[in-house]
Amino acid sequence: MGVGKILSNGIIKENPVFKLALGACPALAVTTSAQNGVGMGLAATAVLIGSNTVISLTRKLIPEKVRIPAYITIIAGFVTIVQLLLKAYLPELDKALGIFIPLIVVNCIILARAEMFASKNSVFSSVIDAVGMGAGFTLALFIIGSIREVLGNGTWFEMNLTANLFDSAKIMTLAPGGFLTFGIVIGIINKFSSTKVEHKGCSACPTPCGVASKEKGVDA
Repeated sequence: MGVGKILSNGIIKENPVFKLALGACPALAVTTSAQNGVGMGLAATAVLIGSNTVISLTRKLIPEKVRIPAYITIIAGFVTIVQLLLKAYLPELDKALGIFIPLIVVNCIILARAEMFASKNSVFSSVIDAVGMGAGFTLALFIIGSIREVLGNGTWFEMNLTANLFDSAKIMTLAPGGFLTFGIVIGIINKFSSTKVEHKGCSACPTPCGVASKEKGVDA
């Protein structure tokens, strides 16, 4: 698989939030502003790059039976590093993201890429995969955060945008606004990216009734 394909896979085709519906918890919880969304996305990307690199390097050394605990331990190490750096240099962002920084340890995206990609591919490919998935995750949180911030506060990256145009809908900065934005964005993406499925009849179905129809020569 080429570098461009691996990189674009996480951003478009298999975007972890919009296509795979992974990482929905931080996507809903921390995206009350675009800044928080980008901050969370970059933190997760840093953990992805670090964990994918180490797991790829040690993939032949980690016994099969303990691979999941080993992956989680590696991921937890990088999460700790990221959290300490945020506390030291970006305390306001660390306070805004709160518990969701340590919860990166159990983020489905991180563990999924470790198990499905980094444990089976070279270091270079694993790093590219981490960058692509991290970029896709960051983009998704940025889009959701931007929509919620503009509609809920009338600002974008603390710049006043809609103060004189319309009243802000405060519900957009609350949990219902997160679910609403998340659902609408995914619905729009699915609407314009859906592909038509050719109907081949009951005989193509792998279920018992489909097999029976095929044996009888019946086709819907």
